[in-house]
Amino acid sequence: MDPHDSLDPKQTFNASAVVAASVSGHSDHKRGAVKLNSRAEQVASQFAQNAVSPFLLATGLRIVEFLSVLSLGLGIYFFYVVPMDGVKTFYLFTCLLGAILTFVALQAADTYQVASMRTSITQLGRVMAAWTGVFATLALLAFFMRISTDFSRLWFGTWYASGLIFFAIERSFVSVMVRRWGRDGRLERRAVIVGGGSNAEDLIMSLESQADNDIRICGIFDDRAGDRSPPMVAGYPKLGTVAELVEFGRRARIDMLIVSLPITAESRVLALLKKVWVLPVDIRLSAHTNKLRFRPRSYSYVGSVPFLDVFDKPIADWDSIMKRSFDIFFSICALVALSPLMLIAAIAIKLESKGPVIFRQKRFGFNNEVVEVLKFRSMFTDMSDHDAKKVVTKDDPRVTRVGRIIRKTSIDELPQLVNVLSGKLSLVGPRPHAVNAHTENKLWDEVVDGYFGRHKVKPGVTGWAQINGWRGEVDSEEKIRRRVEHDLYYIENWSVLFDLYILAATPLKLMNTENAY
Repeated sequence: MDPHDSLDPKQTFNASAVVAASVSGHSDHKRGAVKLNSRAEQVASQFAQNAVSPFLLATGLRIVEFLSVLSLGLGIYFFYVVPMDGVKTFYLFTCLLGAILTFVALQAADTYQVASMRTSITQLGRVMAAWTGVFATLALLAFFMRISTDFSRLWFGTWYASGLIFFAIERSFVSVMVRRWGRDGRLERRAVIVGGGSNAEDLIMSLESQADNDIRICGIFDDRAGDRSPPMVAGYPKLGTVAELVEFGRRARIDMLIVSLPITAESRVLALLKKVWVLPVDIRLSAHTNKLRFRPRSYSYVGSVPFLDVFDKPIADWDSIMKRSFDIFFSICALVALSPLMLIAAIAIKLESKGPVIFRQKRFGFNNEVVEVLKFRSMFTDMSDHDAKKVVTKDDPRVTRVGRIIRKTSIDELPQLVNVLSGKLSLVGPRPHAVNAHTENKLWDEVVDGYFGRHKVKPGVTGWAQINGWRGEVDSEEKIRRRVEHDLYYIENWSVLFDLYILAATPLKLMNTENAY
């Protein structure tokens, strides 16, 4: 092992401090103890906008083009052929075959690579050649099957010509948007490198030599200084220490964190991972200089540069689209079905006490961002606790008579369906806790190591912890630990079926009002 890779309390991490503040990345960045330097602030502000996933862009483009080609063929067929010759099933089959062949040809021509999308002329040339090849293939098939005379030449030619026009317009638009997103730094996967020096320089040079590299390096973070970690590595600046990395990662909406430390520096790597795993990002360990070799399936690659996958961003790419679609569909259904109950609750609240029907409270959301959550007001207006300074207990005098009912039955949570539609919450996920939530004069992130790991996904109206009995008053450290334990289990094991199960079980579990005050 390189002596520079051992733990040095003056230059790297303090082992006891890592254990004490581990996993959570600690909340100091929220309490104001960790601040970014001016250079890191400037870089983070440049990447504040949400990134555009290259995977989702390419997949969405495939779907749009497949459906468009199919629709063009069918549209011309029903408009021109059907009125003259009636419905003939071999036209329908040909339209479907043409769409499938187009999908295959465009894929083979590499037209779904981000690099090819940037250049209009190159991209259009490949697309037009692929489209022409598809029609040449269809014509040859019809000729050899001796059915070419059964097809309308006008239909065939119009489908081809309209496809050319569609691709010219669509791909020109895609090219403009890809270049714009590229200038804004939104299209590539945003990455930071942890660990400077020669290892980081070798990694950067290897990545930049890859033709299909879609990683944009935002900067380097390292606790070391001097020759072992200079302020500039391969043209990229050192933006701060590992303590500042969590805050930077959240503000710059980083997609990937690459650890360039050697695997042999086991203590340093583990101490680092305990700090950064709470970020909702892919965490990769660079393996390009390691002499240890694992099975090929253990690696992921950017070009030919190998990485060991440590953590994957939860609910990413198509999973995120499925979850969002799930949320929109079921929240609309719930709002329609429960609107009479919500109206009755609103009237009852208004009749019993003065003040607004809706109560708004700041709570932690996705990526540790603070969101405003809606609830039916359950307390007297002049006693409302917007900052959650005092936990609600049994027979709490602040709670109204109507409030006790709606809190026990969780009717007070129903306005959060509006938060779900707006995208701030999900139907199922870790419950959003108040920013100042505490037990026994300790903030919850001080009680539980890894507390902020529950914010790697959107919070939910209901969750795995709630249907397992961990809802209501949190009057002991054990209760919040069990909540976080269940939340982290949910994040690691998420699936649509899991969400359906939790959603279906929620009404039954709400019948147990033992801990709800």
